[in-house]
Amino acid sequence: MQILIRFPDSETERRALGKLIPRFSGKSWTSGETAVPAQALAFLAEEGIQFTVIGPAPYE
Repeated sequence: MQILIRFPDSETERRALGKLIPRFSGKSWTSGETAVPAQALAFLAEEGIQFTVIGPAPYE
């Protein structure tokens, strides 16, 4: 399941994407929303990266 999240600022988003890309598939939009697998949420939290969960992505 893909989950939509948003980062608090562009610097955090760049840092997070740099850590996510080698490990997880996902998609990022210019709106600031990013879709990641549910497993990536724990990874981001363990890395100390702040994000807000928007909800399930409307696609798989």
